[in-house]
Amino acid sequence: MTLWPFNRLSRGQQVAVVALLAIAAGALVAPQVYAFGSGGEGTVKVVEVSGMIDSDTSQQFEDELREARHNDSVEAVVLEVDSGGGQPASSERMYTAVERTTDEMPVTAYVDSMGASGAYYAMVPADRIYVSPSSAVGSVGVTGPAPTPTGPSAGQSGPDKGSLHPEDDRAGSELIQETFIDSVMEQRGDKISLDREEVAHARTYYGVEAVGNGYADEIGTLDDAIHDAADSAGLDSYNLEFNRSESSDVGLLGLETTAGGEATIEASDDSSINPYQPQLIAPEVWHHEVAPQLPDSTVAVESGGDQQ
Repeated sequence: MTLWPFNRLSRGQQVAVVALLAIAAGALVAPQVYAFGSGGEGTVKVVEVSGMIDSDTSQQFEDELREARHNDSVEAVVLEVDSGGGQPASSERMYTAVERTTDEMPVTAYVDSMGASGAYYAMVPADRIYVSPSSAVGSVGVTGPAPTPTGPSAGQSGPDKGSLHPEDDRAGSELIQETFIDSVMEQRGDKISLDREEVAHARTYYGVEAVGNGYADEIGTLDDAIHDAADSAGLDSYNLEFNRSESSDVGLLGLETTAGGEATIEASDDSSINPYQPQLIAPEVWHHEVAPQLPDSTVAVESGGDQQ
């Protein structure tokens, strides 16, 4: 169909008409853009959880959630998760910070590629968990090297001081795992269709499976999680505040990626992840990031049984 009047206009007039139409269209959508950009009823704060979880990660995370709780303008929090876990103590600190925040405002979580092991532990108190269909979720277990006994060294004040029996190490791993399972069952026991023994198998599930068995609530996007949080806070319009690190992008396994998207593993002398201690790390991440630091003869064990 030919728009005869438009074709009769000069080139300059046509440009002017297009500009006016663009302005008119912008005026129609401006209220919606404005509602989510500035001048809203409150703020939804998006806090990132990415890469390996260690003491620095948990400290920054705690600071961000503490700031949200003490900021009167923040009405809801969204956790943007892409991590395969990390240190047990650091994951527990993050879990506590999320639990405290849910006492004061709605908290939703969104899992991009991976939200497993310590990362799942950290976000499990969230009111709702959104995942993409292929997200890796779960892995409620402990990963680490097989325990080996060590003998006493010179200068000890007692014959057994500093020595470690394999059963002692195993008992410590089992205590960490039981605490992890207790927290998951406390937070999502009424939603998870699996019994405690099945949860203890420490399997990793795809997003669609996680929604089916209750590890997650909805298939959706980050925007869906943000809208859910705002709706739960009773906000018809809101501002968005993003807290994202300026480091490299994080890939599927929490690995840093190059500009071309290729995963890289860089050895770091100051890494706070001790490969000789039990960790809340998904097996995929353990074998790619942590195991290479161990001698070839060291055998990795995964508490909880089947891994998938």
